[in-house]
Amino acid sequence: MDFCEQIKDAGIVGMGGAGFPTHVKLNTKQEYFIINAAECEPLIEVDKFLCRNYADMIIDGALLAGKHLEAKHIVIALKEKYVKEIDALNKAIAKRKANIEIFKMGYFFPAGDEQTMVQQVTGRVIPERGLPSDVGCVVDNVGTVLYIHLASKGKKTTQKLFSIVGEVEKPIIECAPIGTKVRECIDAANPTIKDYGVILGGPMMGKCLTSDTEINDAVVTKTFGNVIVLPKDHYLFTRDKKTIETIKRESKSACIQCKMCSDLCPRNLIGHNIRPHKVMRNLSLIDTINDDKSFVEAFGEAQNCCSCNLCEMYSCPMGLSPRRVNDYLKGELNKRNIKVDRDLNPNVSSAVNIRKVPTNRLAARLGLYKYYGLCADDLIYIKPKEVFIPFSQHIGKSAVCVKKVGDKISAGDLLAKADEGLSTNIHSSVTGKVIEINDRGARISCKGE
Repeated sequence: MDFCEQIKDAGIVGMGGAGFPTHVKLNTKQEYFIINAAECEPLIEVDKFLCRNYADMIIDGALLAGKHLEAKHIVIALKEKYVKEIDALNKAIAKRKANIEIFKMGYFFPAGDEQTMVQQVTGRVIPERGLPSDVGCVVDNVGTVLYIHLASKGKKTTQKLFSIVGEVEKPIIECAPIGTKVRECIDAANPTIKDYGVILGGPMMGKCLTSDTEINDAVVTKTFGNVIVLPKDHYLFTRDKKTIETIKRESKSACIQCKMCSDLCPRNLIGHNIRPHKVMRNLSLIDTINDDKSFVEAFGEAQNCCSCNLCEMYSCPMGLSPRRVNDYLKGELNKRNIKVDRDLNPNVSSAVNIRKVPTNRLAARLGLYKYYGLCADDLIYIKPKEVFIPFSQHIGKSAVCVKKVGDKISAGDLLAKADEGLSTNIHSSVTGKVIEINDRGARISCKGE
């Protein structure tokens, strides 16, 4: 079995949250292989934990992938403040006499954005709406690289490590079988409040869940990396509930054209054509523009928004929502079947290293500073009695189930096979019995197993 087939067989996807099938991403040859360990958002602890505790496996995985890619440069990029993590990685590199570079990034958001990272590490700028491969790079999350090492040992992707932070006894790392209920994971972390909401992921781009039904239905997936437990009346939840109609009215009436959203926009800083303040100014004209050319002139730049949320969570002094306006306009452009031209040779801004938002100031602005800077060192293992494993935990087509109700199954057995095209395998995370199969996934009982 060749390298990419081994990765596909193990069911590895981008563990940083994107979920792009790794066997597809690595089916290339590139000059740079960049391992992303920068943990883009405040409060996420898992990548740092992996670097401190699994450095040897990470370096082995990096060497395997780098060799396959025929990469001239293998670079691990993480924030310079991560002293313990850098030390652990350097020791593992020295032990193997590996030709791997540690690139120390500033302590800013979004350091973990792959396009920002490529520019910082290589000086190259990815074209608008392009991929790292357009400039000779492959970028993988540090967790993905760890799973590449595990795949080389014949292990399937059946468990996930993640951090739980916020209103819990203390920040912790948990390891749970894929398909474990999020509620069960939170209970194991000893929440300090009863009536809570959760954010799956980071506070900037994570998914907000506030109803009991939403929280009870949520399960651990391959892309799962962090849970933030917060009071239901927290600012992040109330803001998330705003409708697009409310946001449009606010934008039309309250935008003061200060340009802060554009000046601090990470995509603008690497040279992409995106000026959220211009889009906000033109929003009042949306119902009067009928021809495609004028619509692109007014709103086409919205296509270059990466939805990092910096504009509305930090930059805007009026508390408006340029990111959600951009998302809305992307939908309108798609409805009109309008294709917006790309700049294939963007020029990085001279202010790219000046207008960076410090992560600690961002945490304070988000009302999260009381939880900030607390390190997660303890690891606990979750052993559920039942799991629900989704067939789609990745970008692309859902995997196709190969089991039926009543089948006995072991941890690591193939549960759903990758469909043709962009898809990936899904394996059972536990040993037990299949008790339910529907369009979304399979439920497996592991009581007494």
